[in-house]
Amino acid sequence: TARFRLLQPGLAALHRAEALFRSGRDHAIDYVSSAVRMDHAPPPALPEVCFIGRSNVGKSSLIRALFSLSPEVEVRVSKTPGHTKKMNFFKVGKYFTLVDMPGYGYRAPQDFVEMVEAYLQERHNLKRTFLLVDGVVGLQKTDHIAVEMLEEFGIPYVMVLTKIDRASRGLLLKNVLEIQEFVKEKTQGCFPQLFLVSSLEFSGVHLLRCFVAHVTGNLPTVEAS
Repeated sequence: TARFRLLQPGLAALHRAEALFRSGRDHAIDYVSSAVRMDHAPPPALPEVCFIGRSNVGKSSLIRALFSLSPEVEVRVSKTPGHTKKMNFFKVGKYFTLVDMPGYGYRAPQDFVEMVEAYLQERHNLKRTFLLVDGVVGLQKTDHIAVEMLEEFGIPYVMVLTKIDRASRGLLLKNVLEIQEFVKEKTQGCFPQLFLVSSLEFSGVHLLRCFVAHVTGNLPTVEAS
């Protein structure tokens, strides 16, 4: 099997990524706009990453955790699944844009497929899609549909396992092994490294910040093996 470059950032890379996610006088991090159609989306001027996943997978909570160093950035988190109905765009200074996509599955917007397919096919500045999977229940049927869509369009993506604080070690290990086997055997465009995160305990958030910075071209000195 071909070797892949494992993301193993050193302290300098972690600090650089942290600085990117911390707003300052000359580095504004802002919610830009929301869109239900591509002609409403902001101009594709910067490298971009998007976060997609099933409703109630903890997507908005994870984005809020990523932006926790900039508490003035408003990321709406609801206890009601399927709260995100639009594509929400966040601009991170002059460096990149992060997009919170509507959830699929339970209570997904009716035009979800049209909206997401158009975005994935037309957004030429998209550098990586982050596919969030619930760490407690693992890959579901709706996740497989999302994977098929990403594979069909040739979109590079990475899987992020959320809510790892809610799963027992045994269950988490089972789900991790199953997903790793699935990625190895059934995917072409998925980054082989699985990212495990907890928005509640901030586990894995620093590494995920590094990966976002790396794929948007803002971490040129990241160590890999």
